[in-house]
Amino acid sequence: MQAKNWTLKAWFGEKCTYDQGKLGRELNNHFHPILLSMPSKSNSTETNSKNAYDIAIIGTGGSGIAAAIYSARFNLKTVVIGEKYGGLIVDTHLVENYPGFVRLSGYDLMQEFKKHVEDYKDKVTLLDASAQHVKKTKNGFEVETSEGKVSARAIILATGTERKKLNVPGEKEYTNKGVSYCATCDSPLFKNKIVGIVGGSDSAVKEGLLLSEYASKVYVIYRGQQVRAEPINMERLKKAKNVEVITNTNVLEIKGEKFISHVILDKPFQGKKEMPLGGLFIEIGHIVRNELAKELGVALDEKGEIIVDKNSNTNVEGVFSAGDVTNRAWKQLITGVAEGCVAAWSAYEYLNGSSTREKK
Repeated sequence: MQAKNWTLKAWFGEKCTYDQGKLGRELNNHFHPILLSMPSKSNSTETNSKNAYDIAIIGTGGSGIAAAIYSARFNLKTVVIGEKYGGLIVDTHLVENYPGFVRLSGYDLMQEFKKHVEDYKDKVTLLDASAQHVKKTKNGFEVETSEGKVSARAIILATGTERKKLNVPGEKEYTNKGVSYCATCDSPLFKNKIVGIVGGSDSAVKEGLLLSEYASKVYVIYRGQQVRAEPINMERLKKAKNVEVITNTNVLEIKGEKFISHVILDKPFQGKKEMPLGGLFIEIGHIVRNELAKELGVALDEKGEIIVDKNSNTNVEGVFSAGDVTNRAWKQLITGVAEGCVAAWSAYEYLNGSSTREKK
């Protein structure tokens, strides 16, 4: 088949013809250096020191890494701060809804993200540290991390969420002794055991399905009337012969000796409130990580989520936000990635004296 020719007009006005088979490579060769030479104020003396940056991105999940890639392409000196690279998605056993990858683990997907951002190592620093405090300064912001202080002219908060605890007697004592918050991490340890998973979300159902590949029996224990999984996972749940759903039921206590041996329910199951289990997984949702936002005076909604406009602006000048920490209704990796890109663009515009803030 004869290759088609594509014609486009580059930013500098030249008319260029490309063979379709070489289009991706040629476009990258032409536009990569152009993007990296985009005008910005990032070469100011304020960012010349080692720990001074144009943008500090707090959070190393999908939103933060996407923001870093775009910040680099906007020619901004960038630091990404976070302890757990990849965020919570790295614990996901199977990702089937990220375009370009039919199915792979969350860990493998985030390794692809890492390869991508490391291609901009001349512009992006990945700082393996916890961001402990942040404050406004005369020239921007100062972030106190576990590895020292860094300064930045703009901040992107992509701090995400953390897993909720059940907060019942025995949970703390038996954590890592039969109580777990990650089926992807620990499922193989429960081979041929009877286990339970607390929760009724799509995540809980997916964790239960993964556990069913190892455990002899899996009980999904949910306080509501019906689990709320995506249709494809509900079908898989119905077909899993060793998974049983128990609704309108709560776990009140976790008991055992050296390891968990049983839980106490708030209502009888098969005539007894005591349920023998060799393991219990907790998947009951997440808590917003908004501590740094509070320090900066960023507006939060009733759930504690950061309020942003459509361009990822917060109410504080120079502070932007993306991902699960925001008040966006639909929280998925792909939407968080898009929000990270938008946040980087808004930060770039802000640093160049413009604004993407919505007019009221």
